[in-house]
Amino acid sequence: MFRGTSSITLDSKNRITIPTKYREELMNDCQGKLICTVDIQNPCLLLYPLPEWEEIELKLCNLSNINPQERLLQQVLLGNASDCDMDKNGRLLINGPLCEHANLAKNVMLVGQLKRFEIWCDEAWKAHMQKGIAQIQSGQVELTERLLDLSL
Repeated sequence: MFRGTSSITLDSKNRITIPTKYREELMNDCQGKLICTVDIQNPCLLLYPLPEWEEIELKLCNLSNINPQERLLQQVLLGNASDCDMDKNGRLLINGPLCEHANLAKNVMLVGQLKRFEIWCDEAWKAHMQKGIAQIQSGQVELTERLLDLSL
């Protein structure tokens, strides 16, 4: 499970370096093979270990390619999916269109989200967090049944 936020750097070749604390797990679980695609709800990227991504692909495969909404989701997620193999130094190459989607520059945040990572421009991540915390504190977040059952 991936958790926490790591400040990392995007180099001039559009590579990021996965923090050391995740590398062994990623090598053991998926031999360093990951898939990166766009997030359809936020200006960030989603980075999945290959086995996790394969589960998503099966779900996408079960959608209709005739239904316009379902086909659009397939096109966006699959059409932007990019293989990212971690090298011996823990680096991943992020392709140009993905970097553009997330407005990635030098300073990047790698955010653990249990079975995947999110990759954010650091400024966008900070703004997203400030907005989210403000919404929660002001009561603007609807408390669903599951949230009411969550005890921290």
